[in-house]
This record gives sequence, structure tokens and C-alpha cells, in this order.
Amino acid sequence: MGLLSSLLRQDSRRFIKRKDSDAGEAGRALEELRGSLYNELRTSEGAKRQQQRFCGPVVAMTFNFVVAVGIILGNKLVMGKVGFNYPIFLTLIHYASAWVLLAFFKAFSLLPISPPSKTTPFSSLFALGAVMAFASGLANTSLKHNSVGFYQMAKIAVTPTIVIAEFVLFSKAISFIKVLTLAVVSLGVAVATVTDLEFNFFGACVAVAWIFPSAINKILWSRLQQQGNWTALSLMWKTTPVTVFFLLALMPWLDPPGVMSFKWDVNNATAILISALLGFLLQWSGALALGATSATSHVVLGQFKTCVILLGGYLVFGSDPGFVSICGAVIALGGMTVYTSLSLKKSSDKDSNLLPKHNLASSKPKNDEDNKEESIAEDNSIVV
Repeated sequence: MGLLSSLLRQDSRRFIKRKDSDAGEAGRALEELRGSLYNELRTSEGAKRQQQRFCGPVVAMTFNFVVAVGIILGNKLVMGKVGFNYPIFLTLIHYASAWVLLAFFKAFSLLPISPPSKTTPFSSLFALGAVMAFASGLANTSLKHNSVGFYQMAKIAVTPTIVIAEFVLFSKAISFIKVLTLAVVSLGVAVATVTDLEFNFFGACVAVAWIFPSAINKILWSRLQQQGNWTALSLMWKTTPVTVFFLLALMPWLDPPGVMSFKWDVNNATAILISALLGFLLQWSGALALGATSATSHVVLGQFKTCVILLGGYLVFGSDPGFVSICGAVIALGGMTVYTSLSLKKSSDKDSNLLPKHNLASSKPKNDEDNKEESIAEDNSIVV
């Protein structure tokens, strides 16, 4: 019995040691996993990788498209039924609400961490915040003082402005076929939407003044995200206070008087807050789309939204924009399809370039390597 008891005790000790060893290994594995997740979520590099992993070009642009359609209905409700005809103040409410939401995310450690301050000068963030205020505020003011046709013509002018600005400032050039495709898209959108060009002098000045900051705004958003480790939310957190400041400065100059006498009841305030929430989602989705694609692609997406809304009204609600407008929308959609296919081809070629050399030989013939083009991201990145 003594011998048997001794053996049992030895087996028990070995079993306990083995269990302790397994528990230690499991604990170490859990700590390594926890550390890995922390690095992914609480560093700027990890947060940028997570954004790229879960929000690629298709997801980002689809998100932006859905939210843009929603905010059109929301702003139509606010400007029409509610009668809140103060475009700068409405824009200010949108950005102030976004700032509050971002502060809430930061308080609960849900906001991705920003890159070190030495990697991005404060002047770049300040410039982006200021330009964003002028781009958003002047866009709404232009829509208020001009006809839809003149406003749309100004939007079309943003596309060549981006191409020229990137070429002049950063020596970026795009292929001739892309230039031709963008020209076809712009022509189709003009035919589809520009039915009248009524405007007054003040409205025309606002529209012209809006074109350049709108183009620079998109270029800067795309540049900071693609060249740095900025995520959309962290960049919004840094630039929104500057935007709010400049909107406060613009409001007395561009908004009509009487905002304090507006009837602030529960229904009106609820409609404005819903519009503000959609404005936050629009800013976020737009930033994601600019980070995943480029400034030019984002403009093309905006024109795509315009054509889809026009054709959707004709097919679903029976509206009659006219045969010429429908043909223009179809031409624009065809040009957008070609532009998208060219961009996707460049993206797939870049993915092939990123493969290891021993995989390249099996995945693609050697004589095709010299014909590879850059991806959308590098095609639209800034050369410092």
C-alpha cells in the first residue's frame, strides 16, 4: 500500500505540474495575443492597417454613396420643411456635433491614436481644417444663392482643378486615357444636370471661390492618409476644431440675419440633429473614401451619385428630366465605368508587384513585368 500510495502521489504531482505548465503556456499565449491586439488598435500604424483591412476602396465608396443619398433627404427636410435657411450655421452644427461625438469616442478609448506630432507639421493640420471650413461652407452658400445648374457646373470644374493642382504643386501626371475619360464624364454630367445657369453676382463669386478650396481639401485628405499613418477618425479629431473656428468667423459674413429668432421646437431640433448625425457620417465616409482611393476618384464618385439620383428619379418615381439629360447621364456612367476599370487594373497590377519574386514567376509571365502600371494609391500619391 505504501508503494502504491507513493506512486499515486508522484503521478499526481506530475499531473499538477503538467497542468500548471499548460496553464502557463495558455497565459503567455493570451498575453501575446492581447499585446498584439493592443499594438494593432492603440498605435497609429496598427490603426491604419485595420482601416485598410476592413475598409477598402469598394466598402469606403459604397458607405460614402449611401450616406450622401441620406443626407440629401435630411438637408432637404431641414432647408425645406423646417425652413432652416442658414447654410453656414447648419454646417457649423454638423462639425460641432462631429467634434462632440469624437470627444465621446476618445473618452471611451474608441478613437484611433494619432501619429507622432513630429511626423505631421501642425501647419498641415491647420491648413486642412481651414480649407475644409471654406469648402463646406461655401458649397452650401453657393447652393443657396445659385440655381442647381450653375452649382453643378461649379462642381464639375473641381475635377480639372484637382488634376491641374496636383500637377503644378506635386508634379503628378495621369495618363491620357484617364484625362479623356474624365472629360467624357464631365461632359455627360453637364448634359445631364445643367439645365439652367441662373445666378447673381454674389452667388457666382461664391461658386468660383469654392472650387479651389474644394479641390485642395480633397487632395490634402488623401495625401495625409496615404502618406502618413493617419486614420479618418484621428484626422477628423485633429482638424475639426480648426474647422469650427473658421465657420464661426464665416457665419456673420455669409449667413442671413435672424438665426436667433428661428423657432427652436422639438421637431425642428430633432430634424437638425438627424442632419448633423448624417453630416458626421458623411464626413467620416468621405475621409475613408479619400484615404482608400484618391481625390479624383472621390470627385468621380460624387458625379456618379448625381447621375444615379437623376436616373433613379426617372425609373422609380416617374420624373421626366428629358431625353437629353438621360442620354447625358448614361454617357457619364459609361465614362465612370471605364475610369473605374482602369483604376482597378492599376490596383491589380500593383498587387502583383507586391508579391514575392518566387511567386511572380508562377503568377505572371516574365515578359509582362515591364508593362505593369502603378496602383491607384501611388498614381495619386504626392511626390515629396
